[in-house]
Amino acid sequence: MAPLPAERTVAPGKFEPTWASLTENYQCPEWFRDAKLGIWAHWSAQCVPGQGDWYARSMYVQGHKQYQSHVEHFGHPSEFGFMEIDNLWKADKWDPEALMALYKETGARYFVAMANHEDNFDAYDSKYHAWNSVNVGPKKDIVGTWARAARKNGLRFGVSNHSSHAWHWFQTAYGYDAEGPKAGVRYDAWRLTKADGKGKWWEGLDPRDLYCKPAIVIPDGFTSMQAAREWHDANNLPWTEAPPPDDPEFANKWFFRLQNLMDAYKPDFVYLDNWDLPLGQVGLDIVAHYYNSSMARDNGRLDVVLTAKGLPAEKRRAAVPDWERSVSDRIQPEPFETGTCIGQWHYKDDIEYKSVRQVVQLFVDVVSKNGTMLLNIPQRGDGSIDEREVAFLKNFAAWTKINGEGIFDSRPWETYGEGPTRVGRGRARDEAIPYTQDDMRFTAKDGRLYVFVLSPPVRPVTVTSLGLGGEFARPVGRVELVGSDEQIKWRQTDEALVIEQPARLPCEDVISFRITWK
Repeated sequence: MAPLPAERTVAPGKFEPTWASLTENYQCPEWFRDAKLGIWAHWSAQCVPGQGDWYARSMYVQGHKQYQSHVEHFGHPSEFGFMEIDNLWKADKWDPEALMALYKETGARYFVAMANHEDNFDAYDSKYHAWNSVNVGPKKDIVGTWARAARKNGLRFGVSNHSSHAWHWFQTAYGYDAEGPKAGVRYDAWRLTKADGKGKWWEGLDPRDLYCKPAIVIPDGFTSMQAAREWHDANNLPWTEAPPPDDPEFANKWFFRLQNLMDAYKPDFVYLDNWDLPLGQVGLDIVAHYYNSSMARDNGRLDVVLTAKGLPAEKRRAAVPDWERSVSDRIQPEPFETGTCIGQWHYKDDIEYKSVRQVVQLFVDVVSKNGTMLLNIPQRGDGSIDEREVAFLKNFAAWTKINGEGIFDSRPWETYGEGPTRVGRGRARDEAIPYTQDDMRFTAKDGRLYVFVLSPPVRPVTVTSLGLGGEFARPVGRVELVGSDEQIKWRQTDEALVIEQPARLPCEDVISFRITWK
């Protein structure tokens, strides 16, 4: 591994690493506003056990179902910790070209690979972090391979970075069982040092580079922090009292790892799994570097996207807002991205996936409100996806092939839609929303209006927003059912545009009408 540089450096350019500079100068590129759909491979060693999200953390929590599964299948976490799962991640059935063909078929315009998760393992040829997929596990450059497959298929390429949380997320690995036959026996992160790897598969690697430093612990019998510090030092145990950004070692290493990822793979899109920007000034530095370095490569044109969650109004223009599994109750003034999944983020055996209808309804709602959807398709540890996921993708692709005309390259209309079903602003639950045929969403493209009916109609469709006496009054010249040659009967009154129920629907889920103005 290369030694960390002495100082953080930001590529020169018009972006300074300040909120004022980022908010004044950033503008979301048109390609992202046109894209509407991305596919995400939220894939890491945590998919190997097939037990779903946050496995690397929860396997160290006695009483958690993932802890119990780990003990049953792999052994006690004092003897078989998550670093061993990293080594079991072989990706031996991964076919990125075949998967990318499936993803492209859905109409997706960009693809996002997870570069690292809170488990602190880099899925790329990491210059500054030895715990990476070239050294351990797959022995492959996962991100680089995804990048080539995406670009070969004409998709924009992105990465997601989650590792700024690793310093606190992985503290469970330093714990122990509270009860039972191994009560008080420390888990592997506490016990193992670099020297213990001699003669083993991880020789030369330091487990604490993976698990991060343990927070300081005051052992029984010690009454002061100073005594605890002296005890840790005497026993050669690293410790930290302060979380980042006050821990410059962690924060700087995070910066250089992400800078290396950005510079080496030149992503068009970067997803930061953070509320606001991470790690104080360090987060501002990396965003300014990303924007400036991309402009330098693209003849002064800013053509990249970086997302962040929960940005307050005064910071919102610094990046594209990410609404994780969330919806809006109105058209947003700036483009946003909704990241969601058909199941859990990490692969889980026998989970019930969302239906195509449920995802399409969310997709249409997001687009109508000035958003783009990033959809995760979970992969098994071996890199494959299951038969139900293949069926989902093909059925979703069939829907976009028919109805994508009013989705891709569209913009919000004067109002996002209408209907009786209210969806609260904020984090969306994974249950299906009981939309009716009176719930509709609107988009605009090439001077036409597209009306999406969120439940298959069983009677005439009444669009009250298009009544001649209403707020959005405009005479209609033609109504067509997208994906059908059927001559649609309709009438426009002061109260509504009434469209007779089609004799045959072109798809089983959300249908759309193309409205041409008189």
